[in-house]
Amino acid sequence: MRKLTITALGLFLVVSLALALPAQQKVPIGTLSGTVLDANGKPVADASVTIQTSDGLHPHATHTDSSGHFEFARWATGQYDVRAYANGDFSDWTKRVMIKSNKTTQVTLRMPKQGVEKVVVN
Repeated sequence: MRKLTITALGLFLVVSLALALPAQQKVPIGTLSGTVLDANGKPVADASVTIQTSDGLHPHATHTDSSGHFEFARWATGQYDVRAYANGDFSDWTKRVMIKSNKTTQVTLRMPKQGVEKVVVN
């Protein structure tokens, strides 16, 4: 009889704790997909693509496939900045790309012409 009381009490406590804990909230997620193209509009294979939050934090990278395609799947919704790196050069940042819940956002990143020097003014 005593074992039954302890078991019943234990079950009661477990159920009570489970009900007291807030339900686990799901974070809305989406996908960012795109293509990296060279200055002539041809796909760039094996380019490194970086994504980061628009405040410049949490960078992550992936590489393009043979057709210049990349994908960041299952990302928290929000605004992100994206750019590519290939053949010793960076594309411009594509800023404030919005990843929406249960959607795929498409972007195209374009690499600058080879041999064109960028001038930095201080």
